[in-house]
Amino acid sequence: MVRPTPSTDTGVASAAQPAPRARHDRSHDTGPQTSPRDPRTTRRRHALVVTLTFATGAADAMGFLALGGAFSSVMTGNMVLLGLSAGAADEELALTSGAAILAFVVGLLAGAKLAGSPLDDDPVWPRQVTRALLVELAVFVAYLVGWEISEGHRSEHVALGLLMLSAVALGVQSSAVQRFGVSGLSSTYLTGTLTSFIGDLAARRPHTTWLPRGKVLLMLMTGAAVGALTTLHLPRLAPALCVVPLGLVALGARRFVGATER
Repeated sequence: MVRPTPSTDTGVASAAQPAPRARHDRSHDTGPQTSPRDPRTTRRRHALVVTLTFATGAADAMGFLALGGAFSSVMTGNMVLLGLSAGAADEELALTSGAAILAFVVGLLAGAKLAGSPLDDDPVWPRQVTRALLVELAVFVAYLVGWEISEGHRSEHVALGLLMLSAVALGVQSSAVQRFGVSGLSSTYLTGTLTSFIGDLAARRPHTTWLPRGKVLLMLMTGAAVGALTTLHLPRLAPALCVVPLGLVALGARRFVGATER
């Protein structure tokens, strides 16, 4: 296997030179092959990941404001809340944050099983990523149904169940994005993205290095802002902020990137 050259690839820069292609069963291919070195497809991939990040921000805002005060994807924050609950002897906060962490881990495991691990001959967008995102979409549809049915009379147990559904969905998404095998490319845990973004600015690196990270961070905050406004003022529409972006990404992956495997 050829060692990849050091890179700060965030989904826009060209991928490293792939290793010689191994024999592969093409019987399950469903579309045209996509070159992993085509800069246009890597830009499109990054645009789709940015769209996923909007849904992440919206889901976190909904969980924090309406489902018990924990996050659907920010597990660092939830672990802090879990520790805080122990110090403050707050059983309710411990249950909410602990359940969110557990559900996210379940989603990670399911997503890893669905999406698999990065391979040397992967196209820019492996078809397994689309498969995992479709499962995530199904979970968010169930979330939407539960949200709508319980609106106006939501018990604590129902709220906890919805929070766990959201965390499962974003766990699946997190593992799906990891299938790309691109260092620094994520749609859920973004502390490292912020650190790299500031480091790039401080080092005065080219905009092609820091701009993709900046787009991800901006879209996360935009999703959270829109999610908060919708949850507070138009709560029945709030789940659509997760379902619609996911549907668009699933369609975009097939139409523009070509969700195929080599």
